Amino acid sequence: METSEPVSVTKNYQHILVQAFAINEINENPNVLPNITLGFRILNSYYVARMTYKATLSLLSIQQRFVPNFTCDAKKNIIAVIGGLLSETSANMASILSTYKIPQLSIGSFSSVLDNQMIFSSLYQMVPNDAYQYLGVVQLLLHFRWTWIGLIAVDDDSGDQFLQTVVPMLSQNGICYAFTLRTPRDTYMTDVRDLFFKSIQKYPVLIESQANVYFVYGEPSSMLGLRMLLLLAPFFALPRVSKVWVVTSHWDFEFVCFESIPEIENFHGAISFAVHSNQPPEFQQFLQVISPFWTKGDGFIQNFWEQAFNCQLKIPSEQEESKTICTGEEKLESLPSVLFEMSMTGHSYNVYNAIYVVAHVLHSMHEFISKSKTLGKGQRPGLLMLNFQPWQLHHFLKSVLFNNSAGDTLHFDEHGVLVSGFDVTNWITFPNGSFIRVKVGRMNPRAPPGKELSISDDQIVWHRSFNQVQPISVCNDNCHPGYSKKRKEGEKFCCYDCLPCPEGMMSEQKDVDACVKCKQDQYPNKNQNQCIPRDINYLSYKEPLGIVLALLAISLSLLTVIVIGIFMKHQDTPVVKANNRSFTNILLISLLLCFLCSLLFIGQPEKVTCLLRQVAFGTVFSAALSCVLAKTMIVVLAFMAAKPGSGMMKWVGKRMANSILFGCSFIQASICTLWLSTSPPFPDMDMHSVNGKIIMECNEGSAAMFYFVLGYMGFLAIVSFIVAFLARKLPDSFNEAKFITFSMLVFCSVWLSFVPTYLSTKGKYMVAVEIFSILASGTGLLGCIFFPKCYIIVLRPELNNREQLRRKKK
Repeated sequence: METSEPVSVTKNYQHILVQAFAINEINENPNVLPNITLGFRILNSYYVARMTYKATLSLLSIQQRFVPNFTCDAKKNIIAVIGGLLSETSANMASILSTYKIPQLSIGSFSSVLDNQMIFSSLYQMVPNDAYQYLGVVQLLLHFRWTWIGLIAVDDDSGDQFLQTVVPMLSQNGICYAFTLRTPRDTYMTDVRDLFFKSIQKYPVLIESQANVYFVYGEPSSMLGLRMLLLLAPFFALPRVSKVWVVTSHWDFEFVCFESIPEIENFHGAISFAVHSNQPPEFQQFLQVISPFWTKGDGFIQNFWEQAFNCQLKIPSEQEESKTICTGEEKLESLPSVLFEMSMTGHSYNVYNAIYVVAHVLHSMHEFISKSKTLGKGQRPGLLMLNFQPWQLHHFLKSVLFNNSAGDTLHFDEHGVLVSGFDVTNWITFPNGSFIRVKVGRMNPRAPPGKELSISDDQIVWHRSFNQVQPISVCNDNCHPGYSKKRKEGEKFCCYDCLPCPEGMMSEQKDVDACVKCKQDQYPNKNQNQCIPRDINYLSYKEPLGIVLALLAISLSLLTVIVIGIFMKHQDTPVVKANNRSFTNILLISLLLCFLCSLLFIGQPEKVTCLLRQVAFGTVFSAALSCVLAKTMIVVLAFMAAKPGSGMMKWVGKRMANSILFGCSFIQASICTLWLSTSPPFPDMDMHSVNGKIIMECNEGSAAMFYFVLGYMGFLAIVSFIVAFLARKLPDSFNEAKFITFSMLVFCSVWLSFVPTYLSTKGKYMVAVEIFSILASGTGLLGCIFFPKCYIIVLRPELNNREQLRRKKK
């Protein structure tokens, strides 16, 4: 039973015209196959497997008769076959042609599922491997920071392979897909109504998805259902799909009639990876002279002309009266781009290149045979071509290398794939159904890794719904600097919450997986999105606190010097002599050194100052306390020895006092020596105690030794306080015990409060606390012990006599 011929795609008629154009160029070119005329035959597969097999077998049959595998016509000599446009078509053709080793140049992408060098050994691909454009799409998505997309693929083996290849690539690059939509595998012979109702159920996925970018894989015939759905959606009160369509080179916007033109508005701003193309010279002029009567050998032009211009070349019948009659003067340039393009498309450019490849291979074979074999007298070169066998072309195809008329270099790699790339094009549509393809980038598979894709952002026109602002396609808003991502439970890794960075950590970029710490000499700013240098912190002579403490230390030192001068001037007076002049002088000198050693704590810590300051402070203060203890013990022993029958007289004297002084001081000096020899203090930088500051300090080396030194001084102070307290009521007008009691009370109070205060402060304030404690405790000793005596010596000299010294307290 006969069936009506299916409607053809008008845009594909350009492939036929390109073939005629290229053959004419070659036949008129004296430098390629001189004196030899190439011919060609075109058959239509209609994207149907049985039609493809029939067309392929027809090439192997007697002309005008379908008798495969018989050669009965000497004039028919098939050298190579060019086609097909779809992977399935190419595979179906190759399954037959490979048996006869006839070279086949596929002008469309060839699925890697079918890429078997053993089965398709005679197949040569004019389009680079699909993996390269998948890599280009991934780089494109990363370039625009689109991490949440929709995947649309045809529901067949090639679609399965596409998803198996692309999904891992997306995941490895941090891109997720919101949904996967499979379109039915149909052809142009399918009932459009069935196709529409199969697809209408999937439409909500397209309009409800949060993703603004859809990555589409499918050949023109397999995408018919999706396109028909987008076309008819407004008639069913369904909203338009305003998205960015990213499509592979397999898909072209093909339309079969004027009624489907409104569909193209959905694809305004689409980004397509297209087969690289150039415009051969004079092709535009060639198209301008085309008419329905230009050649009798073109069996497709009448059907194309009537379908493209919606008219009738012959007188219409009664049933066709609504159609106008074609004048034959219609011009191709007047057709909308969806029906026919005046510029050479990528697949047409492949046809053009494939014809030139065959021509150059035949030319190389002709030259090779002409040089190796002498022609007989009167033998024409064209007769030599009749002896060529298709399988002989393979050797020359693998080594072919030439520049075409458009300036591109053509040659195949070791796998029989043309060494080329892809153009990144931007589709700009117009209300009348026209569109233009603007090249906005290039995908070069042989560029250095990571540099394969080059794109010009400023040339891209986006869909009208985005108001020419680059679309955002993410699962949720980006995490700003200062935040890190936290994955949402049960959702894909592209969907996450944003958490502020923990204290002390930061993030400089958007969407970081984890916050990081700054370098040791830096710290996070307030917003935790940048590391800034830390301020160096130490107690300096240039700041107010350091100046005040330094002036106070110097003032107390001068005051001590004054006291020493008073006592030296009046050293022979009873008040001075009554309290052991030697110990008084040692005590005053120790206090002077205590005040001066506090200056070692001010300024930038150095190795020498760190070694000296605690040791000097501990040793000198221990000497002062030892003097106080010795003076107090002498007073106590003297009064005990004065009692009748007491045996304490042998303990009274300078020997006992000196033993106390040097013994107690020696113990502290031994502790400090052990400290310096085992774990001495050293300059250090504290990066963590105070946020935003580097504390330059003296690390005590051994905290235990430091507190041991303080503890020993505390022990001496407590013993001195106890002894002085017991001796405070001894009868003597110049008894020092009560003054020493008060001084030790001040001393102990200061250092007992020092410990918790010291531990609770950081940085320069910790040093300031210790300096203040040194000055306060030293002032307590100086004031309580020596100021009363200075008062008598300077202001009440009448009391400074022996009678007052011997006077007993009643």
